Amino acid sequence: MNGKESSVESAPASALVDPAKGQEWLQRYADSVLGVFGTPQRVLVRGAGCLVWDADGKQYLDLLGGIAVNALGHAHPFVTSVISSQLATLGHVSNFFTSPTQVALAEKLLALSGAPVESKVFFANSGTEAVEAAFKLARRNSAAAPDGKPRTRILALEGGFHGRTMGALALTAKQAYREPFEPLPGGVEHLPFDDLQALEAALDESVAAVVLEPIQGEAGVRPLSTGYLQRARELTRAAGALLILDEVQTGVGRTGRWFAHQSSGITPDAMTLAKGLGGGFPIGALVTFGPRASALLTAGQHGSTFGGNPVATAAALATLHALEAGAVLQNADDVGNFLRSSLTAVPGVDEVRGEGLLIGFDLDGDFAAEAVREALEQGFIINAPTPHTLRLAPPLILTRAEAQGFLDALPGILDTARTANARTHAAQSTEAPA
Repeated sequence: MNGKESSVESAPASALVDPAKGQEWLQRYADSVLGVFGTPQRVLVRGAGCLVWDADGKQYLDLLGGIAVNALGHAHPFVTSVISSQLATLGHVSNFFTSPTQVALAEKLLALSGAPVESKVFFANSGTEAVEAAFKLARRNSAAAPDGKPRTRILALEGGFHGRTMGALALTAKQAYREPFEPLPGGVEHLPFDDLQALEAALDESVAAVVLEPIQGEAGVRPLSTGYLQRARELTRAAGALLILDEVQTGVGRTGRWFAHQSSGITPDAMTLAKGLGGGFPIGALVTFGPRASALLTAGQHGSTFGGNPVATAAALATLHALEAGAVLQNADDVGNFLRSSLTAVPGVDEVRGEGLLIGFDLDGDFAAEAVREALEQGFIINAPTPHTLRLAPPLILTRAEAQGFLDALPGILDTARTANARTHAAQSTEAPA
């Protein structure tokens, strides 16, 4: 190996990238990256805690956390050191083998979820992959009906979002996501949100599974009622159907408890996880509760090349350890309560929903997109899941002082956004043909 090769190999990744400015990167993005996400809002190059910086050096308070992914913020020193150490020790093995980190993480998730004996964990690389595994689990439950007829129906909810691969997309209700790829896997029916009568009418022994999000994040942070979750558990158990909870966005401390469903006192048959689990490193998981659900997928019926690899599982173990050691779930609950109560007093905010640091608030008009743009100009990263709703899903280490800085700026952000929206509509009215 010559000197030049050695210096390149030892250089940090950032040193191997051209030091271009934001606009240059955006043009190169447009020229080279498939445009399924539209135009990026900024080119981010560095992060620390709840802060990030773009290619032009501007600082932002990240109140979206990679959409509920960066549970411990950016560049957490313990997590990054564990990832580096594991990668230097053992980076990948095939599924013909296992590793101590994979086994230890499965044990930890079962303990945190209060899973009964003979519960199991399957590791994937993302939330969508975890949901795909859950979809297969539901299909395997089709042979268990007592009358010998296959269970062919899966129930999900209107407003739900479960991912974009074909099985996960079949569970997702939004037609704009579904229509370009139909026909999707069949048998999925979407029921009205939080409607017990509709659930009771639809659920019988022909149903293989009911798939629910305890809080629908992409629909604007809409929590299912405790009564609905408890009744869903009763009905699925009576009918022999699986209750599958999608906690990809709500799990791993996001709501101030390890998993959102724990506040309702129920135990599902399966639960999907991802996002915050790896603290920013890609990993997903399907947890099956008890011997019946855990026996439905057998050897050779599902798999993943990278799922459960040593680096990803080490990252997740480090994340869970840091969440526990730093009392971070309590912080998420405390700061989340502070934010929600404070938001109700902001002019232009109609309704505030959520738990912990997963918060949605409705505006008194359809100017959420303009509010996102103005917030970015003022140094805050937020998200608009609907035209009149803003969503916050910041790192769980967000401080009250950081939250207060956003609250102080929010009235001005909303005023500017409302004005911009009115000007746009006025211009459109002027340009409209008579």
